[in-house]
Amino acid sequence: MPDQKQSLIELLPKIVREGKEEAEKILDNLAKPSRITLQTNELVLPSKDTSGLFKGKAPSIDNDNWLNRLIYGDNLLAMQALLSGDEKSGLPSMRGKIDLIYIDPPFDSKADYRTKVTLPNGDLEQKPTVIEQFAYSDTWKDGTASYLKMITVRLVLMRELLAEKGTLALHIGIQVNHYVRLIAEDIFGKSNFLTEVVWSYGTPSGGRSAGNKIIKAHEYILLFAKNYGQQIYNKEYLPYSDKYIKERFSFIDENGRTYRTRKREDGIIEKQYLDESKGVPLSTVWDDIKQLYSYHLVKRKEEEVGYDTQKPEALLERIIKASSNENSIVADFFAGSGTTGAVAEKLRRKWIMSDIGKPACMIMRKRLIDQNSQPFFYHSIGDYQKEQFSKSEFKTIGSLAQVVLQLYGAMPFPSNDAPPNVGYIKNSKTLVVVDSPNKLTGFNTLKKAQQWRSQFMGGWHKVIVLGWNFETNIGQIISSLNDENLEVLVIPADLLDRLKTKSSYQQLIKSGKIRFSSLQYLTIKPIKIDKSKGETETLNIELDNYVLLSPDALPLSDEDKEKLQKIVTDDPLALIEYWSVDPDYDGEVFRSRWQDYRGNTENDNDPLRVIRQAIIEVPKKEKRKVCIKAVDVFGFESAVVEEV
Repeated sequence: MPDQKQSLIELLPKIVREGKEEAEKILDNLAKPSRITLQTNELVLPSKDTSGLFKGKAPSIDNDNWLNRLIYGDNLLAMQALLSGDEKSGLPSMRGKIDLIYIDPPFDSKADYRTKVTLPNGDLEQKPTVIEQFAYSDTWKDGTASYLKMITVRLVLMRELLAEKGTLALHIGIQVNHYVRLIAEDIFGKSNFLTEVVWSYGTPSGGRSAGNKIIKAHEYILLFAKNYGQQIYNKEYLPYSDKYIKERFSFIDENGRTYRTRKREDGIIEKQYLDESKGVPLSTVWDDIKQLYSYHLVKRKEEEVGYDTQKPEALLERIIKASSNENSIVADFFAGSGTTGAVAEKLRRKWIMSDIGKPACMIMRKRLIDQNSQPFFYHSIGDYQKEQFSKSEFKTIGSLAQVVLQLYGAMPFPSNDAPPNVGYIKNSKTLVVVDSPNKLTGFNTLKKAQQWRSQFMGGWHKVIVLGWNFETNIGQIISSLNDENLEVLVIPADLLDRLKTKSSYQQLIKSGKIRFSSLQYLTIKPIKIDKSKGETETLNIELDNYVLLSPDALPLSDEDKEKLQKIVTDDPLALIEYWSVDPDYDGEVFRSRWQDYRGNTENDNDPLRVIRQAIIEVPKKEKRKVCIKAVDVFGFESAVVEEV
């Protein structure tokens, strides 16, 4: 008989086995020195009012002081970092410490992950970042089978993160619910399955016709305990309907209180007052909470943050109240618009959120600042390129550098004449240096490149440095060197993903699609200080210019590139999405004590631009370092450090 394509039911044992094996390898590597850690981009001290500076005392960063965490990056890597912990950065291992994990993973392989960017001269459509693209393509490369393997390995790690009294709330669509439930029962144990909730989220309208199918109007929430019977459960009640009250509570006493009567077994009639009744116990069908688009426009505007799959706060409030207590840690590893953290914050829970989408993380950070949340960390995965390099077939940095040199169009030197990461452009006096994916390109690398240019093999006219990761103030470093014959370019972030094998670079060379982009960077005007205020002084910080990498390097259509080029030429600071200030930068942790962002109209009435000037009052100091960080509409970060 000819081979037939296996069904998912036949493939499921293999999917689960491979997912568990991958998870076991991850768990075995947690204690190794090369383990994945979190890189702290920002300690956000929310302060969006016009008076500026965060008023409270900045929290210390240590294991005794919990700080909520927003993590940008692949949740598989984020969970590894949380499981292993990092004592140096004040992050203990979170193994067995999370009371509730809610996840709402994407379950539509045909979803459009493009992001709309609104600029003063119109909207742009940005395709997903390269990291997102590869995550999504890996998730769906073999259709539903790949998706289920992705879920399997993550569910194993989530179980490790859950406390003994913990609960997993798995929000899933009808397309894969049945398969995911089987996998989750295998990982958590069938006896730890709590219930399946049907969220009936709205009444379909004619405009949502499903063609020749019955219209879908519900999703599922699967609830699993880590240990059945030990899980936190706070019983919830819904109000009685008007009809039920009218039919059952038909008596009114002399004080005007509504009640009903019930006869006990011993014949005694008792009164049950409406104002003392808890209501109807919550059941497994939730039809009283609608999707955001079903809300009244005013109510919808209170919650909407511009994210397509955003869930209503009422839904998360119900789940969080039922399965956690005040001060419980709640986590969401497909955080999207950040509803889990926003609601957990209001309910006095601690939270951890992560998402692989940079636009999602930008939305979440603004949303939390907007609701004046408690201070929180904004992390990214430390050494992302280092992690990708460790998975690649390149055993040495030198062999990878040789490939990068050729992709750039440079010639490697004969092996005995130069380090393997240095090459040259034929018929030109130009030297090319490839930095390592295991380090941040900064001042020392650029000075070394200048030395090679002047001394190596009789000297060269120009040197080009190709880097993977950069120190945050790299733009300022380049400006301070003031060297027109030194050029710094960015190696494409997806290159290691595209170089899955050593032979694949030949295809890349033929395609000619590798772009090495210029760096983006921020400049500010000289900081002014007014010291005439007794114990305090006023810092006047004003943005000067923003230089974006070439529009050609961005995933935009030709029409959108033209729109972007006009903004770059006419009003480059209109590209700033968010900027923040640390007036006492210690050189290690950026403590964001003042923020402004597009959409914040408390400082001005322009939702499409940030204000260009921050005037903030700080305690007097003889000397201080001020750090200014900016994020543009595409998620690129820049920083300036100035000593005043």
